[in-house]
Amino acid sequence: MLSMLPGLLLLPFHALLQIFNLMGWGSLIILLGVIKLICPIQSLTHLLNRLLNAALRGFAICGVWLINLFNRVEWDYEIEGDLRQDGWYLVMANHISWLDIILLMHFSCGRIPATKFFIKQELIWMPFIGLGAWALDMPFMRRYNAEFIAKYPHLKGKDLEATRKSCEKFSTIPTTVINFVEGTRFTEQKHRTKASPYTHLLSPKAGGVAFTLASMGNLFDDIIDVTLIYPHNSKHVMMDMLCGRLAKVVLRAKAIPLARQLVGNYQEDDIFRAQFQGWLNQLWQDKDSLIQQLRDDS
Repeated sequence: MLSMLPGLLLLPFHALLQIFNLMGWGSLIILLGVIKLICPIQSLTHLLNRLLNAALRGFAICGVWLINLFNRVEWDYEIEGDLRQDGWYLVMANHISWLDIILLMHFSCGRIPATKFFIKQELIWMPFIGLGAWALDMPFMRRYNAEFIAKYPHLKGKDLEATRKSCEKFSTIPTTVINFVEGTRFTEQKHRTKASPYTHLLSPKAGGVAFTLASMGNLFDDIIDVTLIYPHNSKHVMMDMLCGRLAKVVLRAKAIPLARQLVGNYQEDDIFRAQFQGWLNQLWQDKDSLIQQLRDDS
């Protein structure tokens, strides 16, 4: 256990090993993605997709192994419901840190299919991450605001249609889609600026969830509601982790059967939109109360 060493000594060493982990697995993933691109044979594509998912799990397993090597972490996981590796799931999670991403990847190992994230279009230029996400068929999101659509009305709906086509690739192999419902990482400043009605969460963005369900609702077996907190490292989680100061990770996961009334036309059906927002807001209120309880218990 290296956590007894000074944080300033651990920081560069741990960060470098995590970068090497990303570079190694990322290079393999990109290579497999290029082979898939130049050899579009269905049977080969199916095999390569499985190898790509295995490489993604390898990245997560090695990353968490390094976290355990440099930190004295208490892992507090509780899972409610039956999860399978041969199903399709939508994970709805709160978002605190970049660390959430690797922990959700690791959470999927041996429990549910490999994870896919909706990626911001700008991230395609990030070394290893952008091309790795492309190789893994993760959808890149390009959102157009109302002002942009007013200026270029012919692009209305193009962002959603592009995402829908990306989601079609998930139908060929069991998949877990991750949606950070708040749309961004929680910080106290964002909490104040956005005037969130919740104590520990930002307001949920219903449109992205509703669109995902409209695109893939016929595939999903369940929704998995994930609540993730770092009760002793609430401000700079990634830096604390790299410096050997990550103390505890609390994760609660609950499988929720996907009700048919959660699938509908969010953009055009006013009644459905109001009902869906009500359902999501209640789910988020329950999550906020759970986080308070978990913090009190920790």
